[in-house]
Amino acid sequence: MDVSQEAPKFPEWPQFDDAERVALGRALEQGQWWRMGGGEVSAFEREFAEYHGSEHALAVTNGTHALELALQVLGVGPGTEVIVPAFTFISSSQAAQRLGAVAVPVDIDPGTLCLDPAAVEKAVGPRTAAIMPVHMAGHVADMDALEKLSADSGVPIVQDAAHAHGARWRGRRVGEFGSVAAFSFQNGKLMTAGEGGAVTFPEQGLYDEAFLRHSCGRPPTDRGYFHQTSGSNFRMNEFSAAVLRAQLARLDSQIETREQRAPLLSGLLSGIDGVEVQTRDERADRNPHYMMMFRVPGITEQRRNRLVDALIERGLPAFAAFRAIYRCPGFWETGAPQETVDEMAARCPVTEAVYTDTVWLHHRTLLGTEHQMHRIAEIVSDTLGSL
Repeated sequence: MDVSQEAPKFPEWPQFDDAERVALGRALEQGQWWRMGGGEVSAFEREFAEYHGSEHALAVTNGTHALELALQVLGVGPGTEVIVPAFTFISSSQAAQRLGAVAVPVDIDPGTLCLDPAAVEKAVGPRTAAIMPVHMAGHVADMDALEKLSADSGVPIVQDAAHAHGARWRGRRVGEFGSVAAFSFQNGKLMTAGEGGAVTFPEQGLYDEAFLRHSCGRPPTDRGYFHQTSGSNFRMNEFSAAVLRAQLARLDSQIETREQRAPLLSGLLSGIDGVEVQTRDERADRNPHYMMMFRVPGITEQRRNRLVDALIERGLPAFAAFRAIYRCPGFWETGAPQETVDEMAARCPVTEAVYTDTVWLHHRTLLGTEHQMHRIAEIVSDTLGSL
């Protein structure tokens, strides 16, 4: 293969055009730049909730705060436990730990890389206050099994949907499962304002409490500083919301393109000796493809990292996979189970392999041309062969 060819020029990210420019001007000219006086945040919440099939959405400062707020309104706090995937960005566990709860990591499915329901079932105990599936790379976790487990145990689900804007499972959108879901709008996400987050709620009571807690315990009409609950300031500003309204408007077309490109690239990568691509459960009938993830089973972590560096040098926006959360020093600072790293590793064998042998490509690659999908596969194949 001729690797001397010019590196692919993928679409830039974030994407923006006059829609964002007009939106920012609209927010600027309204004269009120915070949510209590302006209209952009409230409008975005209505549009985002409707898009995801939810009764309510609350815009917040970032995706980590979205998770923390979602857990808090469900009663997570000291003396409770939250089941999280061992393979995820560490916000999933830290949101619980910041509330004084214990985060309990469990293993993932080796194909979809989402939370393994069988592992969850073994971990549910008397102190379990929430189960947090992460819709990894846009692939919805097995919500059939998890919803049954939630119903049988009485433990609520909090969906970490940071990768899953616009995703569906058997025709159901993320907001249609009857559980709380948290989203992120960080710079690399499928829609972004640089930072930001949102929580969708299936009923009014949870939304009302979340609103209080995201605004220092203060009702929206309060003029006398009657702070009804404890809380913090997680409010989104008007400029971010204005940008996100424009981002949401083009999300469908971007997902359509990625859904067209992903099967092609997945097939090409799967044809490379030693490469295994994240699988897709056909019940996940819409995947927005936050990442194109592939494994190289048997590769060492150091060699995987050299692979990532080499792919970047050849023009691919490549990244190493998330580290197992129990192998991060920050996980052990507070709210960790009474287990050693080795004990957690022994009960999370899939995570142990995946975090060392997985590479992901940024979703902007899937906004490229069909020719570029072939070029990606050529680069991956040649680079692997030359390590």
